[in-house]
Amino acid sequence: MIKGFGGIFWRTKNLEVVKQWYSEVLRIEIGDWNGAMIKAESGNETIFSFFTEDDSYFPSEQQVMLNFQVHSIEETIQHLKQIGVPLAKKKEAGDFGKFIWIEDPEGRLIELWEK
Repeated sequence: MIKGFGGIFWRTKNLEVVKQWYSEVLRIEIGDWNGAMIKAESGNETIFSFFTEDDSYFPSEQQVMLNFQVHSIEETIQHLKQIGVPLAKKKEAGDFGKFIWIEDPEGRLIELWEK
């Protein structure tokens, strides 16, 4: 029945600051309509997963965490360093890939993943 995700939508307190941050930091081209079309590359998957309220994987006050797939964690870390965006947690690597985390201007934890 489900073909894929149609979008991710949320409210923000400071639209222009958040749009500019996502554009500069994650290089997402935000359009005049306040959004972007991100086309999946062949071989990418979208994971839909639940966490219990008390799971510590991401902050309990944050109901949803974004996870973006990147081509190279090392190149992403270098980009973040160049523009002054600190990692929120240390890089981790395991069976599922390599992960880093950053926070957006409103404090949302974002996971970046190299599969």
